[in-house]
Amino acid sequence: MSKKETKQPTLLQSFIPIIFLIILLTLNVIIWGEATLDGSNQIALLLAAAVASVISIRNGGNWIDIRANIVETIGKAMPAILILLFIGALSGTWLMSGVIPVLIYYGLDVLHPSIFLFAAVFISSLVSLATGSSWSTVATIGVALLGIGNAMGINPSITAGAIISGAYFGDKMSPLSDTTNLAPAMAGTDLFTHIRYMMYTTVPTIIITFIIFLIIGFNLDIADKTVQIANVQKVISENFNLSLWLLLVPAFLIFIIVRKVMPIPAMLLGTLVGGIFGIIFQHDIVINYSGITNNYAEASYKTLIGAMYGNFQVITSDPKMNDLFKTGGMAGMLPTIWLILSAMVFGGVMEAGGMLKRILQSIMKKVNSTGSLVASTAVSCIFFNATASDQYIAIVVPGRMFADVYKDKGYKPELLSRTLEDSGTVTSVLVPWNTCGATQSRVLGVSTIDYLPYAFFNLISPIMTILFAYLNIKIRRIKDEVKTEEEK
Repeated sequence: MSKKETKQPTLLQSFIPIIFLIILLTLNVIIWGEATLDGSNQIALLLAAAVASVISIRNGGNWIDIRANIVETIGKAMPAILILLFIGALSGTWLMSGVIPVLIYYGLDVLHPSIFLFAAVFISSLVSLATGSSWSTVATIGVALLGIGNAMGINPSITAGAIISGAYFGDKMSPLSDTTNLAPAMAGTDLFTHIRYMMYTTVPTIIITFIIFLIIGFNLDIADKTVQIANVQKVISENFNLSLWLLLVPAFLIFIIVRKVMPIPAMLLGTLVGGIFGIIFQHDIVINYSGITNNYAEASYKTLIGAMYGNFQVITSDPKMNDLFKTGGMAGMLPTIWLILSAMVFGGVMEAGGMLKRILQSIMKKVNSTGSLVASTAVSCIFFNATASDQYIAIVVPGRMFADVYKDKGYKPELLSRTLEDSGTVTSVLVPWNTCGATQSRVLGVSTIDYLPYAFFNLISPIMTILFAYLNIKIRRIKDEVKTEEEK
């Protein structure tokens, strides 16, 4: 019996699942709002995968091959999934130990009225780097900074732009960020190679951002308002033992990262060291969380494990501050993992059915240089942020679409992962109907359109990555690595 011939899908057929996905994701944003990651977007991806499967089978494909490709695609994402689990655990023990609060406390000391906007970028960057979350940074310290800026008479749109610039810089560069783990997983590189390579475009961008806000700040008449900052620091000092010894925990993690320890062992070590410091320095938190007063060893074990796997929160006297001292542990990462698995199913079906290849064939007709390839990737990320209304989709779909193209053209995968972050992660907050844009606008009370012109880091990032590509600056190629090995 001869095997049924498989036809290449048409360009229209290839776009049908994507159009279907965009429609469902748009409905999800309208109906569920910021809760789309709780499950509705995952279902949308699976339904779109089903549509792609029907088209593939009608073109002569078979379910066994499609399923095999799905499994293979999910396998490629497993390292990122494991890292995400350990990131959840690490965030829990770093909160329990007081590492994150101490970073915030001393970071706030940097704030000075004469350089408020510069400091707002810096503090937001510091907090976001420590937590790996732009959302929690904006919703906590960001709200406090906006209130201070308002008291100083600064246009809230400018303050919001500074906060978002810093928050998304930290989110983009933190090994604790889910998008920072997702991008290299889609491209086929490792976390720390990705972070180090992003520095080439990200550092110039944040420096330009700092300079712009310094210039704006020096032309503002800013009064000395320090009461709000003192209150935030007071709440932190009342609830945590603020020892400078706690800074050894992030210093240790940075050290082993520099020593090129692999991501999963590094995260595990950082988690355990954070937990040990928590047991040593945060006696009251351990007792209060565990409810065990007569056996500190048992209380320590219960608190350590609880902080690693589940919801962990330190309740303060200021309800507005409570969200800052809250983490979901490993369990809090499960919706993101679910999203990744669903996205891998969608990508696996689209790849098995030849649809991604067909779309790429159309795009690649316009690509004749490194610059045009990177520009095409960046535009694709922004397109999905604007149409799919979700930054994860804006990373996953272009990442799957372009991974083989970068490899076939001889570029190392970190070029793709950097482009995904430079254009996918940071532009999500600039789209009013994107989950990021809608959430940050509501939290800060400033419309997306109003803060957009001042979110300089987010605006400059995609331009910077395209500029580096066209000027052929620090473009890593596979053949360069081969030459280095031969020289050795």
